[in-house]
Amino acid sequence: MSRLLTLAASLALAAAQLTSSSLESHVDTLTLGNKFNPIKEAYWTGLPHHRRTPFAVSPDGKSAFLAYLDSSGTGVHVQGVDPTTFAAKGDAVTVKAGKEAGGLVAHNDGFALLTNEVVSGESEQPLPVIYKYTNGKQTFRTLLGGSGLDGDALASPDINGDLVFSEKAGYYAAYIVVTSYSGSASGHFGDAIRYVTTDGKIETIQGASSSWGCSHNTGIAFEEADEPPFASLCAEDQGAIWLNTETQGMGNNGVKVSNEHVINGASNEPMGGMGGSYSSLARFVGSDSYIFSWVSRGAIDLTLNDWMGEGYTKSENRTNNRNVAVALFSDKKTLIGEQATSEVGAADGDSQVNWVTDGANDCSNAHAAAFDASNALVTWEEISDPVCGFDAMGCQGKFAGTKFQVIDSKGKKVGSAISSDDTYVAGDMVTMSDGRICWPYVNMAWSLDGPTQGSDVSKISFACMSNGSGSGSGSGSSASASKASTAASQPAATKSANQGAAQPSAAETTAVAAEPTSVQAVEESAEESVTVPADAPRPSFATVSDDVSNVLPEPTNG
Repeated sequence: MSRLLTLAASLALAAAQLTSSSLESHVDTLTLGNKFNPIKEAYWTGLPHHRRTPFAVSPDGKSAFLAYLDSSGTGVHVQGVDPTTFAAKGDAVTVKAGKEAGGLVAHNDGFALLTNEVVSGESEQPLPVIYKYTNGKQTFRTLLGGSGLDGDALASPDINGDLVFSEKAGYYAAYIVVTSYSGSASGHFGDAIRYVTTDGKIETIQGASSSWGCSHNTGIAFEEADEPPFASLCAEDQGAIWLNTETQGMGNNGVKVSNEHVINGASNEPMGGMGGSYSSLARFVGSDSYIFSWVSRGAIDLTLNDWMGEGYTKSENRTNNRNVAVALFSDKKTLIGEQATSEVGAADGDSQVNWVTDGANDCSNAHAAAFDASNALVTWEEISDPVCGFDAMGCQGKFAGTKFQVIDSKGKKVGSAISSDDTYVAGDMVTMSDGRICWPYVNMAWSLDGPTQGSDVSKISFACMSNGSGSGSGSGSSASASKASTAASQPAATKSANQGAAQPSAAETTAVAAEPTSVQAVEESAEESVTVPADAPRPSFATVSDDVSNVLPEPTNG
């Protein structure tokens, strides 16, 4: 009997491990009606990020939708997708003034889209807005910012957030980056959480809604719950990542998930940087528990954050490169395990972190999605021999593949990670009705060796991962790495930026260690260590007057 139990356990373990046949690709199956630029330049550095293509599947599993920004930079198209073949289904709906495809929810009879658009009589910067369409007709258009909402004139030039929906709660909710365009808080950046009813009305819910949550938010993770407040995390510009479901901000009475080194409004692009705030927080299927994935350089040598006060700290990077970490939550507000320390003088600021990787490769573009109630898929991209010349920002170097790893609901790795040279995550990871996790990407030769601009494309590919040996037919790429023919067989959807631009001069990272290797932190600021490309996106800082009481939460001594 014991042998039978051992055999059964072995078979169960094998079924949960990823293999090369677990990953299937559907290359260029979706033909777009308009051109799409697949690259979004990173904040400050100009390094390439995948431009998000929000993807969603209806509750009955019969319909799917993909949203994308027109290559002109104005106009968001929402295309119906056959969830079996991943081909176009029906005519696309276009929100003509949309400036960003910021989030998407699919219904059995339509969809809801989070975007931003310039509104006459308000700001030159676009305002956040939700559109809902039912059977191809607009049901509502609800502004989430503007001068008439809560007394705050808020715009979202970069949404960098997400839209979720809970059928049980009866709300859509959007978590977005905002800036004020008039009044005493003009120029300040923070974030906002808005709840919207199924008929398009904003409801301000005490203990759930917010207008000025996390200062200069550098990353958002958001997921639905059975009632407000929904599960949320933010990465802010003062030195931490917070589980802020209950606080909606960065108060030190919240749950500190991680200490992060911050400079110039950046904190290592933990949730993917510009346009990357999606599919980093996932709810296990049929459960109240969640998994969160991010990238981090670790944290050492904690000091007091004088500006914020007691209970807030600053830290230095442990490593030059970034590694992947996960955190588990037993429910939307409860971290499993210890919080990150706020002890001033602590030499070790990351002892609580559950690392998925511990090598010298730089990791980025981390995402997560749940297979079922007990297993999730975590994915990320790697750069070998990275050059990390931008303190608290991204790295550059040779692309070393997209990695995929199963993590169970206790935070343990199941089996080994698999790698693909030609499959990327560039849109929402969705759990399909058959248990697979699928997502969109562009079939292209992906390069991370320097600032790059995208070339327009008209095709979208999809990839799916099944847990275990899977149903992968190998219709596209397999999960094996090191395919010499990859670049030759793919269209060149990138074009190099100005070759004369100065490159980071930081040293290469050290060899792999048993845990994230202690490497001298980059002490120079981004301005001192490298000449930033002239057309790279830039931060906007402002001194906020003392009479703005809701910009930052008041520090507490608890």
